[in-house]
Amino acid sequence: MTSATFAVRPAQTADVKAIQAIRTPLEGTGKKLLHHDLVALYEKVQEFLVAEDEDGNVIGAGALHVMWQDLGEVRSLVVAESARGKGVGHSIVSALLERAKDLGIKRVFCLTFEVSFFEKHGFETISDIPVDHETFEEMVRSTDDGIAEFLDLARVKQNTLGNTRMLKLL
Repeated sequence: MTSATFAVRPAQTADVKAIQAIRTPLEGTGKKLLHHDLVALYEKVQEFLVAEDEDGNVIGAGALHVMWQDLGEVRSLVVAESARGKGVGHSIVSALLERAKDLGIKRVFCLTFEVSFFEKHGFETISDIPVDHETFEEMVRSTDDGIAEFLDLARVKQNTLGNTRMLKLL
């Protein structure tokens, strides 16, 4: 996806330090994102798309994490302070939703403080965990904190305080 001032493309390993630099001010206790060590970002680079400006600088990023056969999560959506309000986040989310469709995902989850932003993309607030008991029992085996947040497990309650659980059907 391309606009007049930026393009969205799959992330490469060379982008990881730039993604971390955009994330860092938003990470930690009382902030909007969980902290991820650099190694964790490298391990998940294939999940990320980045927005790149005309000078080749990474100005935004977001990831699509496959959670189950028909379920994915938009995670780690960030836009550089200098690029906010220019459609970067919207372009990344649109591209992530297209990627989800290409993978056969029918439902996309997010846990966010930015409810109105995600509503513009068709996400709706949910209060329950939209999987059956059998799927829950399989998913609870994951060590991924994002899946634990989705399942509303007690071990990650401190991560979810103030966040809104949202879902979009594709």
